[in-house]
Amino acid sequence: MPEETTAPSARQVELLEAAYRYALAHGLADLSLRPLATAIGSSPRVLMFLFGNKDGLVRALLARARTDELAILDRLGHGGQPIGLVPAVERVWAWLAAEEHRPLLRLWAEAYARSLVEPDGAWAGFARATVDDWLAVLAACQPRPERDSETGAVRRTLALAVLRGALLDLLASDDEPRVGAAVRHQLALLRG
Repeated sequence: MPEETTAPSARQVELLEAAYRYALAHGLADLSLRPLATAIGSSPRVLMFLFGNKDGLVRALLARARTDELAILDRLGHGGQPIGLVPAVERVWAWLAAEEHRPLLRLWAEAYARSLVEPDGAWAGFARATVDDWLAVLAACQPRPERDSETGAVRRTLALAVLRGALLDLLASDDEPRVGAAVRHQLALLRG
């Protein structure tokens, strides 16, 4: 007999969205259920009932953040023909560099780092999953001969490394002109 999955209730969805907005503003590192519940108009007991425990809530918040990340990346792959690695990286960087995306990107960076230093529990697998997500999207943007080659894999890995490094530098320094110039320089090398 197939396992039945229950759709989340309207209240669970509402509280997850409120908790997600809270996490975007405050991060997850020092997340405490009592202040979170107060801020989103709930109680710790309701959050525990809906999400199981704090780790369950964190997992739900990470899944919610990943949904946003995948929606952004998914936009690159539409339109029929692959757009090429360099145009894909240009589009991703333009999105990453936009000031209004900083809360999501700070949350992503926090979750990525926590996944590396706390590989078990709520953070388990987050970093690896995002690497796989981004590499798959970049691969889909490459023409098939390049995508299927060893050189194509190296080029998209380099592109991802540049994007992630630039993102971390941007989040730390808020110096978009300098970091953006470095990304554009690397893209010129990728074109060649």
